[in-house]
Amino acid sequence: MNEHHSEDDLEFLNRLLERLHQAGFDRHGSHIEIVIVQSGAQHVDHVENQYFCGNTKVRENATEGSDKPELPPVLATEAAMTLWQKAQRAGYVDDDYQPTISRTQSALLADAMAERLGIREKWKVFETLWNRKNMRGDYNDALSQRQSLEFREKLKNVFR
Repeated sequence: MNEHHSEDDLEFLNRLLERLHQAGFDRHGSHIEIVIVQSGAQHVDHVENQYFCGNTKVRENATEGSDKPELPPVLATEAAMTLWQKAQRAGYVDDDYQPTISRTQSALLADAMAERLGIREKWKVFETLWNRKNMRGDYNDALSQRQSLEFREKLKNVFR
C-alpha cells in the first residue's frame, strides 16, 4: 500500500466511524476495532491506546482494575447517572465521563447537565472533573458560534 492509498484508507475509515457514530452504533461498553495489516507487517496482539494523525484516539481498551475518575457527589446522583448514560450513548463523553467533543460543545454540555441537576457552581465542578480551566470562557465562545444552536438542540433531544 503506498502513502496515497494509506491517506485515502484512513479518510475512508474516519468517514465510516463517523457514520457509525451518527447511526448510534456507539453504545456504552461496545468497541469497534479495525485492524489494517500490510503485507510483511508484524502483528501486535494488544495495544492499550492507539493514535493516528496526531491526537486522534482511534481505539482504547480498558484494562481490568483501571481507575475511573471519581465523580463529585452532585454528578453521581441517580438523575446525573441517567444524563451521563445519555451523553455516552450520544458519543459526547467516554466511559470515564470525559468529553469527546470540542471545548465549546463540552461547555454547552456542562451547562445543560448543571441546569437539569440544579448545580450552582457548574464551572468549578466540571473544570475539576475534566481537568480544564476557563470553561465559562468556552461557554461564552460557544454562544457566539452558529453551530452552537444546533448542538444545543441536539442536547435537548438527548436529555429528553
